Amino acid sequence: MYASDDIEVVFHNFHWGTSLREFTARMGEPAHIDEIDGLQSLVYDNLIVSGYQAFMVAYFSQNGLEGGTYYFNTFSLDELMQCYTNVQNELVEQYGPTLLFDRIIKEMRPYETSWRLKNGYIYLNVNTRRNEPVTLWYSSPALTQKVLGF
Repeated sequence: MYASDDIEVVFHNFHWGTSLREFTARMGEPAHIDEIDGLQSLVYDNLIVSGYQAFMVAYFSQNGLEGGTYYFNTFSLDELMQCYTNVQNELVEQYGPTLLFDRIIKEMRPYETSWRLKNGYIYLNVNTRRNEPVTLWYSSPALTQKVLGF
């Protein structure tokens, strides 16, 4: 199921296929570089995303930018849930309504929301049971196919 076909998915204001050189020219040198499964991962820390401190990982293939993830730093359960809700609201405003996938209703449950768009996939989640950070993942159609199979 696709939301609106004309919505363009970008990661950190970069389009899919942006070269590693162009990305680092605008972002500066990353704090760390790694390579996993044929993707080069650039890690940037101490960013502000949606008003929260976060670190970011950008994934590059030979074709350029393929995706990226934000990991939000929050310091309490209240701030964790506020971050999730605020980021979710921003994404709904930017990418439109989507199916919300809230698991079995319990006091401490994982939350997740996803947008499957024609030119990218966006996945927001938090698992309060495991005290994991709010995570926001973006992927190009090629990376989505490789990782998720659709």
